[in-house]
Amino acid sequence: MTKFVIQSRGDELSNRLMAEAKDYLVEFGLEYDEVEPDIVLSIGGDGTLLHGFHKYVHRLHETAFVGIHTGHLGFYADWKPEEIEKLVIMIARKDYHVVQYPLLEVEIAYTHSTETSTYLALNESTIKSPEVTLVMDVELNGEHFERFRGDGLCMSTPSGSTAYSKSLNGAILHPSLSCMQLTEMASINNRVFRTVGSPLVLPSHHSCLLKPVKGPDFMVTVDHLQLLQKDVKSIEYKVAKERISFARFRPFPFWKRVSESFVASDEEN
Repeated sequence: MTKFVIQSRGDELSNRLMAEAKDYLVEFGLEYDEVEPDIVLSIGGDGTLLHGFHKYVHRLHETAFVGIHTGHLGFYADWKPEEIEKLVIMIARKDYHVVQYPLLEVEIAYTHSTETSTYLALNESTIKSPEVTLVMDVELNGEHFERFRGDGLCMSTPSGSTAYSKSLNGAILHPSLSCMQLTEMASINNRVFRTVGSPLVLPSHHSCLLKPVKGPDFMVTVDHLQLLQKDVKSIEYKVAKERISFARFRPFPFWKRVSESFVASDEEN
């Protein structure tokens, strides 16, 4: 028996759709299970799905995600509210295939401890300093690359390249690519200090290690999570071995989503 759970944004429309979807799916013989769901149905926007991802990040091998958007078209939520009956019928019939997107692994090591903290990001991870300027040595595959000075750094997944990374002038990457992208936040570049000044796209067999030069405490984000990290020795980014699974019921072309989100005008739509 297929087990499902529903994640709602919490507004009136999303909650109403959540109640309808739950009733429909239970009538079709599916079981509502908040502990071990096979399907996570997200109703809201991309942020709602991010919350669902982190809630069930320990079940990535067993769980697939699907989203209904109750606002603007999202990159993860592709179904419209009026299509809910069609969607639940397809869920009940298991009339879907699974597509997988890469994730980002974030491992934080500490100066006075052998333990590390490891997180997975669906969109991106950023690092900033409580001080005015972040000063961080950047190592790629164990080799020193640069000493960064600026507001912060952002490492994104391909699917997250349309989020914060894009606002930092990062490239838009197709989510079928197994890679990660490092972008800078307001780097300091003058006759004394230099950075590469361009986004870096790193393949899955590469790693990026950040070593603090100034200050041991940093604000690290993992998607929507904000984590004040103290006594930091290093932060390592890799393309994760784990991947997120999406239940795909119909074509959802990535470049069409990009066009509709950033290029197409209301007149064209």
